[in-house]
Amino acid sequence: MAVNLPPQYHDAEARYKKGKTAEEKLTALREMWVILPKHKASEKVQADLKTRISELSDQIEQEKLGPKKAAPGTYKIPRQGAGTVVFLGPPNAGKSTLLAKLTKATPAIAPYPFTTREPIPGMMDYADVRVQLIDLPPISADHYESFVTDITRAADAAVLFLDLGDDDGPANTQAVIDRMKLARRELVAERPTTDDDPATYSLPTLLVRTRSDDEAADIRLEIANESFADRFPAVSVSAERDAGITELRQAIYDRLGVMRIYTKQPGKPADKGSPFTCPIGSTVQEFAGSVHQDFEEGLKSARVWGTGVFDGQTVGREHVLHDQDVVELHL
Repeated sequence: MAVNLPPQYHDAEARYKKGKTAEEKLTALREMWVILPKHKASEKVQADLKTRISELSDQIEQEKLGPKKAAPGTYKIPRQGAGTVVFLGPPNAGKSTLLAKLTKATPAIAPYPFTTREPIPGMMDYADVRVQLIDLPPISADHYESFVTDITRAADAAVLFLDLGDDDGPANTQAVIDRMKLARRELVAERPTTDDDPATYSLPTLLVRTRSDDEAADIRLEIANESFADRFPAVSVSAERDAGITELRQAIYDRLGVMRIYTKQPGKPADKGSPFTCPIGSTVQEFAGSVHQDFEEGLKSARVWGTGVFDGQTVGREHVLHDQDVVELHL
């Protein structure tokens, strides 16, 4: 399916290429965004435009605030696994402790604030997939590392921390939400279906309530629920007692909104060792594109073993897949 870009789009693109300042380029990109037809065939163009608009918006904002503390590119973390989830929270909320519980990462853990000074990645095992977790430096009303904006642009979801062992826990967590909003990062329960502002990134968020074993945790939870009860899906944990860790693993994976698909070659058993992951609701054609970009156009048909089909049923390109389906692609 062709994107069919109108002439006005190409005119705006020419102005973007000729732009001499970030402001001129951003104006042209925003015009391209408005003109671009929004449909399935243009999704990759939409994603590219949104990334460029966000990067230029961040660049312009940073130039107004002054030089970055860390040079661009200092913390480029390659994407791995089924998706990338960032840890966001106030000082001493237990982020690093949970990263160590969920992964093999060994972050510095200390009972004083701002122990984490740089992003620390780790890989979390869940069933037969792995999820990339990145512990980011603590955020407060008056402390924010500029590179957090860059890293969250590439994230698929966020874990927001609320400390039930601190009377100021709810206020400190709200300060994180407010500060992220200033950086055009909206923490949301569900990703919106439309992008009214392509410079703003919406991150599906899980609220993790730490230190649930504190003697006053129940009282603080009642207070916190006044602000956060209906805003995000939530899990309560106690890292010290290992309470809620299993539920947390599943909740983090669920925030990614992906499903596992296994492949097989004709006449051979399915490869159940390393599934592909793709967005829930993906079609066979979309899955083929995630395996290899050339497969999406070259796909003729597929055989599927799994939900809603008989074993080995031949299906078309628009067949919707389900979690743990087995797919045999025919090109």
